[in-house]
Amino acid sequence: MIPWIKKYAPVKICDIPQSNAVKLKNFVQGFKKEKKNAALLYGPAGSCKSCAVYALAKDLNLEVVEVNASDVRNAGQINEKLGNALKQQSLCFRGKIVLVDEVDGISGNQDRGGIPALVKLLVKSAFPVVLTANDPWNKKFNKIRSNSVLLEFSALDYLAVFSVLRNICEKEGINFDEPALKMLARRSGGDLRGAINDLQSLSHGNNKITSKVLDSLGERNRQESINQALLKVFKSTDPAVARSAFDSVNMNADDVMFWVEYNCPREYKSPQDIARAFDALSRADVYRGRIRRRQHWRFLAYVFALVSAGVAVAKDAKYAGSIKYMQTTRLLKMWQAKMKYGLRKSIASKIAETTHCSTRRALDSSLPYLQQVFRNDSQIAAKLAFELDLDEKEVEWLKK
Repeated sequence: MIPWIKKYAPVKICDIPQSNAVKLKNFVQGFKKEKKNAALLYGPAGSCKSCAVYALAKDLNLEVVEVNASDVRNAGQINEKLGNALKQQSLCFRGKIVLVDEVDGISGNQDRGGIPALVKLLVKSAFPVVLTANDPWNKKFNKIRSNSVLLEFSALDYLAVFSVLRNICEKEGINFDEPALKMLARRSGGDLRGAINDLQSLSHGNNKITSKVLDSLGERNRQESINQALLKVFKSTDPAVARSAFDSVNMNADDVMFWVEYNCPREYKSPQDIARAFDALSRADVYRGRIRRRQHWRFLAYVFALVSAGVAVAKDAKYAGSIKYMQTTRLLKMWQAKMKYGLRKSIASKIAETTHCSTRRALDSSLPYLQQVFRNDSQIAAKLAFELDLDEKEVEWLKK
């Protein structure tokens, strides 16, 4: 049986539900006029990065030569496999796109020399190169970013995922309840590939996609929802009941702590109860630190005991009423801060390379001055942007 992710793969770039798909097409079509030979697509898994390249190739009648960066890790392998792909003409006498997938797979230390070798090949490439990555802001990618056009492929909105799932159901003749299909789209977390795989697995042996059928799948392989686990903790004062709350939840300790930390002040009303609960959470965090430093994983039992039973017995009595437990926005804010700091570091590295100083000195001395120039003098800012080879996002950041 053909996997649906291949059967229903987009055949035109306009079918890709990403705004930057058009910019990717413009980059490839105007490759010979571009200052840079590569485009770096970055975003979470399932955001259509790789399939955008294949859809574009079909659109423009180009050949795709794919190299997975996880398979060509050091300088020798990269020069041998990727070097040949960048030099040889297409076997079908067509133009071609070289796709370097999962650049994150190249390690900075174990695969020493891999990234510098890749950068040298990008600069000399006679064909457009498209690289994909989940996190482009790692400092090991400074040179790659400097020599690439950055295009963000963000996590897809659930309505965009729902639209694709509905289209597949109609073509496969699958009956469905719209609310159930929308719930499946929401649970994907913006991962279109994962949502399509889930839909295909649910369609076997089921005449119709309903909420009941969806419940059998679980929320992305979580045997018991986090909401049920939180109920055991917040609505019980029995440590034995609370202690087993997270045993059936397929979630790591860090994520569990984020959920408990965010919802505890929303559930507990007494300042004394909140103080005792956060005292238990702080002790759990101490054990997490010991696990990271010493790799003593037996401490994990203490972490879960404090997060569950410790928080449960912190209150004097159960609180009446119910609230809707929500996921913390802290992770999103951390990701946004990381992206913002990544842009800052990227600009500083370009300043450092141009002015022959350290990145730290560029951050401390040059960057604040540059921000004032970009905010107050557009003519000089345009010249500096050209000299430093800044992209649109970097220019926008400097103007803020």
